[in-house]
Amino acid sequence: MKPLSRYLRIILLAAIVLAIPASSFAGIFISVGIAPPPLPVYAQPAIPAPGYMWTPGYWAWGPGGYYWVPGTWVQPPTVGLLWTPGYWGWGGGAYIFHAGYWGPHIGFYGGVNYGFGYGGVGYEGGYWNHGVFAYNRSVNNISNVHVTNVYNHTVINNTTVNNVSYNGGTGGIQARPTAQEQSALQENHVQPTAAQVEHVNQAQNNPQLRASENGGKPAIAATSRPADFHSAVPARQAGGEVNTAAYKAAATNGGRLPANMKDPGGNVAANREPNNPAANRSAAPGTNPSNSGHQPAASTYNSERPAQTASRQPAAQPNTEQYHAPAPTNHSEAQPYRAPAESGHSVAQPSHQQPQPAHSQPKPEKEQKEHSQPKHENEPKH
Repeated sequence: MKPLSRYLRIILLAAIVLAIPASSFAGIFISVGIAPPPLPVYAQPAIPAPGYMWTPGYWAWGPGGYYWVPGTWVQPPTVGLLWTPGYWGWGGGAYIFHAGYWGPHIGFYGGVNYGFGYGGVGYEGGYWNHGVFAYNRSVNNISNVHVTNVYNHTVINNTTVNNVSYNGGTGGIQARPTAQEQSALQENHVQPTAAQVEHVNQAQNNPQLRASENGGKPAIAATSRPADFHSAVPARQAGGEVNTAAYKAAATNGGRLPANMKDPGGNVAANREPNNPAANRSAAPGTNPSNSGHQPAASTYNSERPAQTASRQPAAQPNTEQYHAPAPTNHSEAQPYRAPAESGHSVAQPSHQQPQPAHSQPKPEKEQKEHSQPKHENEPKH
């Protein structure tokens, strides 16, 4: 019976992989047997200059187990592209990482509420307007820089709040991709930029960012620029209880928990033995495939990562002559993830497609003379 059971598991996993469009792959397939820790609560650093876009922090996997990749402001590879964050999803008896990517629309990212415009479905932090990115002041920290293309649109969140960082299974976010998100998954995607890759590599090589060491509360939760850990913003608190012993054990056993330990997510891995070469590689931004989703909370810009929500209604997006870049087929793709020795590139997130704007898009204010930062409420919600 054992050989048959194992054979069936392999077939199931293969079916999941084959169901993912080939265009989504850009790196190494990563799967582990322990749930990623809850997302920590942290403040968003101020935008360094106009033209930068926010990419939320997330838990990646490397030789030392789960480690936190700080949220940061980055410059897109080209005009018109938006960032779909990566996410972890339970399936086939394991947690699989779906790497993030750049594309003309936001795709499915598991319904994970990363905050600051990424409330689980779509992106409400801004939009492209005739080749220039307009920022939503209610979810972006643009208080200390002169940005002319700004508008204010309150993000509504009417669902339960939590800091869950994965989709599916027991305890995970029960979100599925919408038709628009499925469509976005089929589009041509661009890999993370060289700056993003360097950012991930530095995070992976920093022991303080490992969940087994920081207990889910990283000292470097966000930065103002990629790989600039000197501008670090520490996490205010962990998003929930983190069993450091379990994460250390999983890191030692190639991503699998010993038989005497339970998965923090409450799921049972198909194989608990330390036989997972891919788990010893890192899950960086931009790679694998998949789908999942969710939505945001009424707020004015809050400097802390809004707590998660689990709704699936597409959030209201600004709309009027929204600029959509042509499918990025000719521009040079961002340098694919090249991990340091022993690290690999995890399969990307995906994410969900940016819902088409549903109401009249607020016009960007032409000049923002004063940029006093709105008061942030405790644990703002998206």
